[in-house]
Amino acid sequence: MEAKSIATSLCGDRVLIFPSSPRSSFVSTSRLSRLPLKRASIGGGASCSGVNGLIRWNSIVSTRRLFHVRAIDSESDSDFPHENQQGNPGLGKFKEYQEWDSWTAKFSGGANIPFLMLQLPQIILNSQNLLAGNNTALSAVPWLGMLTGLLGNLSLLSYFAKKREKEAAVVQTLGVVSTHIVLAQLTIAEAMPMQYFVATSAVVTIGLILNCLYYFGKLSKTVWQLWEDFITIGGLSVLPQIMWSTFVPLVPNSILPGTTAFGIAVAAIIMARTGKLSEKGVRFVGSLSGWTATLMFMWMPVSQMWTNFLNPDNIKGLSSITMLLSMMGNGLMIPRALFIRDLMWLTGSLWATLFYGYGNILCLYMVNCTSKSFFVAATIGLISWIGLALWRDAVAYGHNSPFRSLKELIFGP
Repeated sequence: MEAKSIATSLCGDRVLIFPSSPRSSFVSTSRLSRLPLKRASIGGGASCSGVNGLIRWNSIVSTRRLFHVRAIDSESDSDFPHENQQGNPGLGKFKEYQEWDSWTAKFSGGANIPFLMLQLPQIILNSQNLLAGNNTALSAVPWLGMLTGLLGNLSLLSYFAKKREKEAAVVQTLGVVSTHIVLAQLTIAEAMPMQYFVATSAVVTIGLILNCLYYFGKLSKTVWQLWEDFITIGGLSVLPQIMWSTFVPLVPNSILPGTTAFGIAVAAIIMARTGKLSEKGVRFVGSLSGWTATLMFMWMPVSQMWTNFLNPDNIKGLSSITMLLSMMGNGLMIPRALFIRDLMWLTGSLWATLFYGYGNILCLYMVNCTSKSFFVAATIGLISWIGLALWRDAVAYGHNSPFRSLKELIFGP
């Protein structure tokens, strides 16, 4: 549904145009600041000649976050052509921006469907193998890779809960719960050590409770900061250890990578909390948990592909439907991450789409575990979707080239 607009006059010669679309009308300053501002008028009346704004409350995305909506005015007519000869100048492109904002939010929310079903085929396949006494087949699912993905989901849940991105937070919650079920099956099959599963279960339970309390404003800032410090230290400690352990026995079995990273992480947190770091350093430490979570999530397909390389026969234990759902779920997040210019989110989603979902579909096809038509359909669908996301984002921002969106994402506007 196209957004309607209401124009109101301020101080006689300034006009504010407010879109009435519920979701799209509340946009962040960072997004609107990239839009070319446009001179606006009502009928033949006086036009805006300055920049004005209004603080609006976003009841859809957040109950805490305020957004500054700028008036549409500028001397430049290069990027915002007239919608028509008699209408308000510049509203054509602004409507396209609003519409794509709304669609990307819907895609992000729609990702809950494939993620809800993501582990279901694998869970069913694992259950069948367990009932048949074929515990060896479950070794095709590396518990280190699944654990990495679970910890990444848990850390990203905190990242999105803090940003009040409800749809993305729900996606990560589903990822945590479904992956934990798979780990329980691997533990039953003795493919995962019991002590690691017990420790993982405790962290998952505490993490879900704290994130839920924080999202609904029931958790103190001090407790949340302690949780953030915990996931930062835990992430920085676990990531290098899991990366190292993936290649055992080709490398010596050692806990040195994890313990070294743990010491560095604790020192960084202490320095940040005691004021020993600059403001830039504190921000860097604060961003570590999110980026560490993304890297853990990105390592999951690496671990899976390494297992496929070492034990090609065990690839039959993978479900092609699970891989397709992973590709679809992460792919649906790509347009939103690109639209709001979240480099970390886009990096994780794109990597998982290409290397975990599509990468394992490619492996299954190479060993004749899936049909050619299935592989071709997945390939065409993936290329078309990424192309559509780049094209529509460029149209929404009024760019001539889709590559400019990528440039803004990496280097800024």
